[in-house]
Amino acid sequence: MSSFYHFRRCNISFTELKVNEQIRAFEMRVIEENGNSLGILKKDEALKLADSRNLDLVEISPNAKPPVCKLLDYGKFKYEQLKKDKVARKNQIIIVVKEVQFRPNIDKHDLGIKLTHAHEFLEKGFKVRFAIKFRGRELEYKEVKSKFLIDETMKALSDIGELENPPATEDRTIIFQMQPRKK
Repeated sequence: MSSFYHFRRCNISFTELKVNEQIRAFEMRVIEENGNSLGILKKDEALKLADSRNLDLVEISPNAKPPVCKLLDYGKFKYEQLKKDKVARKNQIIIVVKEVQFRPNIDKHDLGIKLTHAHEFLEKGFKVRFAIKFRGRELEYKEVKSKFLIDETMKALSDIGELENPPATEDRTIIFQMQPRKK
């Protein structure tokens, strides 16, 4: 019995591999489920062999001359692939970058609130990207104002974070990034 029908019925579509009758090649190199090569067989012979062993014929390498197909239980193969993908997703580390934006004429209290939020983000293990945005006449005093804000930020967060990227200028914005200190 072909397991292709089973997957179609379960609304799961695996289009990356061709299975059984989907294979268009007339001849193919066939490999058993344990890895032994059976040599080059015609499509009909390979399909009969797969059917007699209650397995599926799966095209593993379609670009080879002749294409390489393997006899295996396609349902079990896809189930194991899904399990591996799930474990890989579970173990991956997602790096979240939070952003805090300032204006150069920010009040001390407002700066304190923004730095408190940045402190909380760094405690939770997030990276924090700081953006100092300038507009109009503020651009004339860009270096002085930005140096003051960068120094205040570094002084307030030096206990928990370290500078990852030094300050860089992008158009009307100065950007720098901090990351949590290694424990």
